[in-house]
Amino acid sequence: MKTAIAIGGVEADRKGGFTRSVEYALECEKLGVDVAWSAEAWGTDAFTPLAYLAAKTTRMRLASGIAQVSARAPGNIAMTALSLAAMSEGRFMLGLGVSGPQVVEGLHGVPFAHPLARMKELVDILKLAFAGEKLRYQGQHYMLPLPGGEGKALRLAHRPNADIPIFLATLGPKALEYTGEVADGWIGTSFTPATAESYFEPMRRGAARAGRNFDDIELAVGAVVGVGDNVEEMIAGRKPALAFQLGGMGSPKTNFYNQAYRRIGYEDVAVDVQRLWVAGRRDEAVARIPDEMALQASVIGTRDMVRDRLREYAESGIDILQLQVMGRGTDAKLETIELVHGLIEENQAA
Repeated sequence: MKTAIAIGGVEADRKGGFTRSVEYALECEKLGVDVAWSAEAWGTDAFTPLAYLAAKTTRMRLASGIAQVSARAPGNIAMTALSLAAMSEGRFMLGLGVSGPQVVEGLHGVPFAHPLARMKELVDILKLAFAGEKLRYQGQHYMLPLPGGEGKALRLAHRPNADIPIFLATLGPKALEYTGEVADGWIGTSFTPATAESYFEPMRRGAARAGRNFDDIELAVGAVVGVGDNVEEMIAGRKPALAFQLGGMGSPKTNFYNQAYRRIGYEDVAVDVQRLWVAGRRDEAVARIPDEMALQASVIGTRDMVRDRLREYAESGIDILQLQVMGRGTDAKLETIELVHGLIEENQAA
């Protein structure tokens, strides 16, 4: 099992934050971390930090995690991906996701309706662009060239590069099936090893329908990691983020994370937490998160507990584990990452 880190996001926007992120990424590369995912919400964009890291790193793969489908035109995404692949000498991975209505409609000013159909059309166009074909496409959301105008179908002025991996961040069953049909990789959230098949089974269906091998799809998930003897404190520390995910990451009507946790056996918790969160009763929402859920959705605990959890992720089929290290301070985080690598090696040798 390979490891990854995340860069960008809120921390990068703080004074000196991006410099610290880059220094952290460079040290992680020395420790053997395989991938740096660049986050995008409504702060740092997904691509710019990767261009900088392409010049600073030599081995680590660089991935958008995730670029919002509705934030850019397909041609722009294709040009950016091809540029980053060339700048990084083939180390770039294109991670895409649909985001949610609050961001898509509030920040980008485009309708959120039919997000999966929009993603499908985008991927079709990207594959044309990466293969060096003219961008001629007639879909529901994208029409190239625009009918009735003066545009013509263009071929991008890049060398074709059909090897750029496309990773899709999907959660719902239909979107997971589509991931199995076309994607090189999957970016998973709201994931626990014990319920892995709820995600993998739809991807297997999609892969089989397309005549593909599910085992060829690279599976990447994130997990909060913390190692220490203060297990109760770490469990308590995980609950506010889980409550926010269930209650605040999306509108009361559309919260994909909440829906995902419902599907993997936490329906009562998800319903209660969202109700309390929306009502402004945040402390009660946090208290409603069970200890067991905090443990299942994390890689935290004593050294032995973390080693066992890492084994569970690997045995469930995860190829890339993004390490979201608990605690503050770069040195402490790097120490944890080094320890995690040692535990992964222990599991592989066992």
